[in-house]
Amino acid sequence: MITIKDLSKSYDGQKMAVDHINLDIRDGDIFGFVGLNGAGKSTTIKCLVGILEFNEGEILINGRSIKASPMECKKDLAYISDNPEIYAYMRGIDYVKFILSVYNRPYDNDRVVALAREFEIDDVLGNLVSSYSHGMKQKLVLMAAFLHEPKLLVLDEPFVGLDPKATHMLKTMMKDYAAKGNTIFFSTHVLEVAEKLCNKVAIIKNGRIVVSGTMEEITQSSSLEEFFLEVNNE
Repeated sequence: MITIKDLSKSYDGQKMAVDHINLDIRDGDIFGFVGLNGAGKSTTIKCLVGILEFNEGEILINGRSIKASPMECKKDLAYISDNPEIYAYMRGIDYVKFILSVYNRPYDNDRVVALAREFEIDDVLGNLVSSYSHGMKQKLVLMAAFLHEPKLLVLDEPFVGLDPKATHMLKTMMKDYAAKGNTIFFSTHVLEVAEKLCNKVAIIKNGRIVVSGTMEEITQSSSLEEFFLEVNNE
């Protein structure tokens, strides 16, 4: 689903925010992308989804280049940033309808209401987004992403702002979604969640991939948290 070859990105032409990284993510993977603040996680993700141009390398999504065929690639994915940006003066329900229309997906009111009830925002869908808390906005964008059923979900810190109940539900939804053959690529600081949820993981440090592999390979002699701290203390 995702092939990243020798990806490099610099903002100032000198320091590399991302330095020749390579990743291979398959259909059905739940792939965790972890690193300290400023390590290059969000930059990589923004290059992956076509928000940022990059200096070198290639990114393929489902076999297509994000540079050469950005619209075709974006049809296959949903991206949720670490700070959900939604039109403040749009009602929640109108945002959902807008996202479905962008992806040419039908509106199914029963499905929308059922999912909103699971996220516990069914009673505020008619309210303006400007009245939503950060957590409510996060639930709304997650709900819209799952509703249009992309082959690839790209999530930047998806658990930030979610209450424990919503966090548990999202983990369950992610597992079920990947079990259907879809792919999830997400960054997180919550290493215990990544260890239990992901089948593969990569650690990025100073713009470079330090280690990448299956969760079993990386955690065979220690927890992911212990391994992560060891890597970043070297």
